[in-house]
Amino acid sequence: MLNTARASRLHYGPGDEAPVRSVTIAAPHAWLDGLMRNATETDPVFRNFLSTHLAQLSFPASRQIHHLADQIVDPPPTLGGEVRALHCKARALDILCQACAAMREHTGARPRLHPQLASRRRSERVRDYVLANLGANLTIETIAAETGASVSSVQRHFKEHFRMTVFEFIRSERLARACAALERDGVTIAQAAYAAGYADPSNFTVAFKRAYGVLPKHKRR
Repeated sequence: MLNTARASRLHYGPGDEAPVRSVTIAAPHAWLDGLMRNATETDPVFRNFLSTHLAQLSFPASRQIHHLADQIVDPPPTLGGEVRALHCKARALDILCQACAAMREHTGARPRLHPQLASRRRSERVRDYVLANLGANLTIETIAAETGASVSSVQRHFKEHFRMTVFEFIRSERLARACAALERDGVTIAQAAYAAGYADPSNFTVAFKRAYGVLPKHKRR
């Protein structure tokens, strides 16, 4: 993180010759000032950083930050126009929030986050990780490790906020992906079953009819 409290011209060194995938997030001071004016309490750590010209902070990026940056660099191809821009801005704000939290931890000040809001954010990270890895062999242990939470925490908080278990969510999203493939691409029932994670097309058909009220063949293009 780098703060420029007054007009500056930044020069980036050449570094090594290896290709680098990077994301740069710029937050204008006017926008940050507006946030602070509307804040209900003063954060001295954050204000001190913003008032110091060329204040810097380096911290190790978490797996979640890497994941969010990847979503900015490679957004879902189905998104376009304003929705694509909103997708990228939302991920950028999440990265900025985590960077500011790292700033407070670096200075020894722990962020005071309402337990319910913290729980919601953890559950959203689980959801985003699942959506980005629907084609993988997802286990609750892997999901917990990749999102920095315990297995019991993932299961409890996700159901509390999304009214379904993690695996019910995975099944629902995979069925939605299969339904889209049937409607858009006219894939076979067996191919749709495979996309939804079912080895047996008959089991897929039963689950599909339960979810959509019709047989998969009636959704085919």
